[in-house]
Amino acid sequence: MTRVRSEFLQAMVGRGFLHQCTDIEVLDEAAASGSIAAYIGFDATADSLHVGSLTMIMMLRWLQRCGHKPIVLMGDGTTKVGDPSFRDDTRPLLDETQIARNVAGIRQVFDKYLTFGDGPTDAVMVNNADWLDRQLYIPFLRDYGRHFSVNRMLSFESVKLRLDREQPLSFLEFNYMILQAYDFLELHRRHGCVLQMGGSDQWGNIVNGVELGRRVDGAVLFGLTAPLLTTSSGAKMGKTAQGAVWLNADKLSPFDYWQYWRNVEDADVGRFLRLFTDIELDEIERLEALGGAEINEAKKTLATAATEMCHGADAARNAAEAARQTFEQGAVSSDLPTTDIPRAELEDGIAAFALFARCGLAASNGEGRRLIRGGGARLNDERIEDEGLVVTHTAANSDGLIKLSAGRKRHALIRPA
Repeated sequence: MTRVRSEFLQAMVGRGFLHQCTDIEVLDEAAASGSIAAYIGFDATADSLHVGSLTMIMMLRWLQRCGHKPIVLMGDGTTKVGDPSFRDDTRPLLDETQIARNVAGIRQVFDKYLTFGDGPTDAVMVNNADWLDRQLYIPFLRDYGRHFSVNRMLSFESVKLRLDREQPLSFLEFNYMILQAYDFLELHRRHGCVLQMGGSDQWGNIVNGVELGRRVDGAVLFGLTAPLLTTSSGAKMGKTAQGAVWLNADKLSPFDYWQYWRNVEDADVGRFLRLFTDIELDEIERLEALGGAEINEAKKTLATAATEMCHGADAARNAAEAARQTFEQGAVSSDLPTTDIPRAELEDGIAAFALFARCGLAASNGEGRRLIRGGGARLNDERIEDEGLVVTHTAANSDGLIKLSAGRKRHALIRPA
């Protein structure tokens, strides 16, 4: 690959973000010569982003750290269509109230990673509903639809996979790539944006935007994608057996977030330190070279750095200390995820399997039962032998808390309220 000289592309290459790039030499020259504006789009399909989106967020963070302007595009408009890329089925269509609620939840994430404001390299957040909702169908088709070849659109891998599996692709979804391309054109006109970034599954859509800008406005635009990440064992990033690893604290506690990073596979530590922290590369090389039990110290460094970025220094410090007390001293830390349950309910008694579901250690009552049957459920550090065990308020310790454990690494507290 061509050697790059701009600080931004050096970060993309050195930290493992770069997968594909259009005309990288010209982009490198532009990024080395002055400040550029770049965007990534985020559709509002849920009220929080999860770890699967963190690569994109970190790309915007490094863009800004290297003296360029990040644009966060909220896809209020495109969420009404639904991105079909590499999906086997149609995304559920959300109404405007649901989309607005999701946008509000997602907005909270970006203030932790980016600096927003009116300065030349300050981040801005825009919404594509501002221009997509105003489009008239026939004029839009005449002005922009004529620049897209259906033959070429059918050749995109994301479309071919759906059709090869004989899964229906609606005309609504087929329009998504045109709308995304038009977003790039609008952002170039409104904000001087010259670069769109995304995951490698967005390559075809990004190239469409680059070409639309050239054909309609004679604009020189660029696209850059990151590899779609999986763990060393092939699991998808951001997903666990217990569900998504959310970035909002009201959906996943800072302790559980810290634990997610603490428990990554040994082979992933160096790669994740590069991608998801700001730690210098020479220090990362030292950490990933640690062998044996020492690799756990590198994992703690990863967990604390990632949690501090997402939830703040105090939350990261408290999560690390809670883990130390829980795992190294066998103590009960008040910083463990805590669920309040009315004392009256606990006086009557609640089945242990139901408690595991209520505090998030099991996805359902049935999973809670299986956890007990498999010997992985503990109450106050004692293994639960009886699947029908009923827990009452008398199980609370001197601090008034009941500790539940699923295996050795997942814990939660019940607090009679």
